[in-house]
Amino acid sequence: MPAWVVERLPADADELRLAIAQWLRDNAPKLQLWGATAGRVAFHVVIGMIIGAMLSLREATSAPLGGPLARALEERASRFGEAFRQVVFAQVRIALINAALTALYLAVLLPLFGVKLPFAMTLVAITFVTGLLPVIGNVISNSVIVVLSLAHSPMLAVVSLGFLITIHKLEYFLNARIIGPRIHARAWELLLAIVVMEAAFGIAGAVAAPVYYAFLKQELLDRGLI
Repeated sequence: MPAWVVERLPADADELRLAIAQWLRDNAPKLQLWGATAGRVAFHVVIGMIIGAMLSLREATSAPLGGPLARALEERASRFGEAFRQVVFAQVRIALINAALTALYLAVLLPLFGVKLPFAMTLVAITFVTGLLPVIGNVISNSVIVVLSLAHSPMLAVVSLGFLITIHKLEYFLNARIIGPRIHARAWELLLAIVVMEAAFGIAGAVAAPVYYAFLKQELLDRGLI
């Protein structure tokens, strides 16, 4: 490595721990804010998943309820539930792909280079379970991998971080290719919706983009606007 890089790196593990501890102390308010934001986003995602599940699994009623407004709301709820159901079933396939890629990285690639991370199969299981949450689940599982990699060596942590970024961006394309056909949207449509929603609302927007896009497109189709 260039000399200007080496002189800025910690000399040993003890110096690295001291540097990390000092950074944590210096950035404690920011970390607290990030933690609160992450918790709020996770709360919104979980509540949204619960509401979507309630709408998609509820029993259909044979008779319209109430007046025009109630019937319109009933129709929109039914349409939203159908969009949610299509996205969730597709997300299971995406979670399986993410888990398979993680297993390939932890159980095949790293051992080829003489690296064996602890709890590899547990990490694969965590990847699948959290992968059921679009986008944010992948960030959670791979963040755990980066932390365990840091305990092994800083270089392995950098490699794992690169893996995290690659898989995180790959999931956008998986969403477009797998979810798109289920909601009758082309891959580029859904990919554009995910990018726009993330730019506007952050991770929460990227998570909700497939469901809202499916709902909106069906509304426009029913009115003959597209």
